[in-house]
Amino acid sequence: MFCQKRCGNTIYKYRNLKISNRFIFDKFFQMEFYKEAYTISTDKEKLDIPYIHRFLTHSYWAENIPLKTVQQSVEGSCCFGVFENQQQIGFARVITDYATFGYLADVFIDENFRGRGLSKWLMQVILGHPQLQGFRSWMLATKDAHGLYAQSGFAALDNPERVMRKAFPDVYKKAIR
Repeated sequence: MFCQKRCGNTIYKYRNLKISNRFIFDKFFQMEFYKEAYTISTDKEKLDIPYIHRFLTHSYWAENIPLKTVQQSVEGSCCFGVFENQQQIGFARVITDYATFGYLADVFIDENFRGRGLSKWLMQVILGHPQLQGFRSWMLATKDAHGLYAQSGFAALDNPERVMRKAFPDVYKKAIR
């Protein structure tokens, strides 16, 4: 059973699951946020995967990423699509366990829509999402948007020597050969 509730400029769409005479929220309930002519939606059915793929494949962080990889990343993440009317103009996703940690990835606003405060609004929506609260830690990586993320409380690592990674920077380049 799907339900819908409006609260200010936000519409919550969720599925009630009955468990022993009580209802709980489905972990992946959908939300929509409105600001002027723009909408941010967590409904994956609304995402334009080919558009997201086209953007990411030309980005510095995911150059030549295969379409199948984008599809899998969307399936395994909490996603946020940014729309003007029905046209997708931005995207972000959070890789998370919904309890302790969130990694913000693939954040972008189409160049034609930058300078309108949409990135800042997107960050507010993501960090305010009710199912992304109480985390011990959030992380992200950026080459050029430190100022945007600093406005949302992100900072450089206090002890970068404690953080390790295993990187495969050419993985998508090798995939297209």
